[in-house]
Amino acid sequence: MFTLDLRSRKAIYEQVTDNIRDLILAGVLTAAEKLPSVRELAESLTVNPNTIQKAYRELETRGYVYSTPGLGTFVSGPEQRAPDPRARDLASGALRRAVLDLRHAGAGADEIRAIFDGILEKTKGGNGL
Repeated sequence: MFTLDLRSRKAIYEQVTDNIRDLILAGVLTAAEKLPSVRELAESLTVNPNTIQKAYRELETRGYVYSTPGLGTFVSGPEQRAPDPRARDLASGALRRAVLDLRHAGAGADEIRAIFDGILEKTKGGNGL
C-alpha cells in the first residue's frame, strides 16, 4: 500500500495517517472501501498495532474514515470530512511557493492562471492528477 521512512523526523503514525489520507484524496481508496485491519496493516508495515490504531483514530477524527464495531474501518465520503485548517495552511504555502517559482521561471499572471485552471479541472471531484 505504501512505505514508511523510518529515518524521518515525522512520527510513524503521522506517516501512516498522511499516506492513507493521500490515497483517499487521490481516489485510490474510495468511499465505503474497507481498510486493512489494524493487525493486518501493523504486520505488513512491521510496526506496533497501537501505532496503526492511533493513525486510524486520527483519520476518524478528521472525518476521512469511520469505524463500525465488529466490521472494521471504512473510507468516508467527501461530505463527511471535516475542514482541516492546518492542511489548508500548508497547501496554501505550497501554492504560494509554486506561484513564486513560476514567476521566477518567467511565467506571467495569465499563464499561471491557465496552469492553475488546468490543474483544478483535472482534480475536479477530489480525484488526484
